[in-house]
Amino acid sequence: MMNAVLAGMIGMPQVWIILVVVLVLFGGRKIPELMKGLGKGVKEFKNATNTEDENSKGEVEEPKK
Repeated sequence: MMNAVLAGMIGMPQVWIILVVVLVLFGGRKIPELMKGLGKGVKEFKNATNTEDENSKGEVEEPKK
C-alpha cells in the first residue's frame, strides 16, 4: 500500500530534481562507483535470499520460544 501512495506522489519533475541533487552532491565521477556498489549489494541480497529459499525447502522450522 505504501508503494501505491509513493508512486502517486512522485512524478517526473521530482525524479529530475532528485537526479540533479545527487549529481551536484556526488559529482559525475563518483556516481558510477555508487551504482556499482548498489548493484553488488542487490546481487548479494538476491543470492542470499535464493540460498535461504533453497535451504528451507523440505525443512520445517520449529517455532522459537
